[in-house]
Amino acid sequence: MRKNKELWLAILSMLLIGGVYFLVTVWYQEVPASSGFFGHLLGVLGFILMLMTELLYSLRKRSRTARWGRMSDWLEFHIYTGLVGPFMVLLHSSWKFQGLAGAVMLMTVVIVLSGFVGRYIYTAVPRTDGAEVQAAVLEQMMAEVDAEVKRMEGMQETGKLEAKEVNERVEGLKKEQERLRQQVGSLTSARRMLAIWHTVHIPLGMALFTAAFIHIGAAIYYATLLH
Repeated sequence: MRKNKELWLAILSMLLIGGVYFLVTVWYQEVPASSGFFGHLLGVLGFILMLMTELLYSLRKRSRTARWGRMSDWLEFHIYTGLVGPFMVLLHSSWKFQGLAGAVMLMTVVIVLSGFVGRYIYTAVPRTDGAEVQAAVLEQMMAEVDAEVKRMEGMQETGKLEAKEVNERVEGLKKEQERLRQQVGSLTSARRMLAIWHTVHIPLGMALFTAAFIHIGAAIYYATLLH
């Protein structure tokens, strides 16, 4: 549970919000209208969470000077808001998916699913304390392990270490070499996949928020200016 705490927290939050939604539905004996107070509250809070999902993690990721929090913590927050926000927007819709509102909801579902794909790819990139390990660092570590293997073999030849002890250490070092080699391969593949994923996920996000702002503008217009 601790490993995916952001997912469990998101599920718990959605259950609590869903419980309140159910109680409101039972109390009024009808599905809360998107134009009502509770429906508006769900829509506003959900949209704010979605904006936070889109902006805060990206700002932290692109910041070269700020060090407010680890990237891994910001990713967890990104995942949490990226699940709870769309869920609240779904409840705000009153289960009506016609017109622009329906298109916004469809794009929201697609981008959430895309986010799960991105999270899977992200976890394939070797990391240390939330920061991406660079290929040069891995190659340097491999070179250091290789040098240590040669040093151990040299100590065996000079009689400073027994053959059994050298073989055990060399075997361990070669396993470490193989692990690092696999990490280099994973890093290359994951970066390529992330680049492809970004070309889909980012335009989807831009289209979603463009449609959402149009929907909000239209809702405000019809709710205020026409009365």
